[in-house]
Amino acid sequence: MAEGVFRSLTRSTPQISHIDSAGTGAYHTDDPPDPRTMAILEANGIADYDHGARKITSANFREFDYILAMDRDNLRDLLRARQRITARDGGKGEEGLGKVMLYGDFGGRKGEEVIDPYYGARDGFEIAFEQTVRFSKGFLKEVVCEDT
Repeated sequence: MAEGVFRSLTRSTPQISHIDSAGTGAYHTDDPPDPRTMAILEANGIADYDHGARKITSANFREFDYILAMDRDNLRDLLRARQRITARDGGKGEEGLGKVMLYGDFGGRKGEEVIDPYYGARDGFEIAFEQTVRFSKGFLKEVVCEDT
């Protein structure tokens, strides 16, 4: 969902060249988004989102400037993965690796996590949509505008 929202908000943002999403686990690999996700996106005018689930790779830490975690567990896992890459690369350190951040830090309430709606009802997906819109706009305002 977050990728679909972010893509829709950045269509005319030339500073954003590549957007992708991945999980910290290999759950539902290649599966499309949950039908409830698609229903919420479509109800909000995002009808062109297409994605297959995948697990983040080591290469992603070099391909992307920012890697945004949806919750603290994912943040911890991503930071550990980044540390392993740094250790493995020896003297290169953190140069060229994307910044790992909590997505919710851009929503106006530091430390806010995206509610995982998967095991709940439709209203959970509506809350997650509201959060990802708010977090995306905050990220664009705080990070992208600062980088220009």
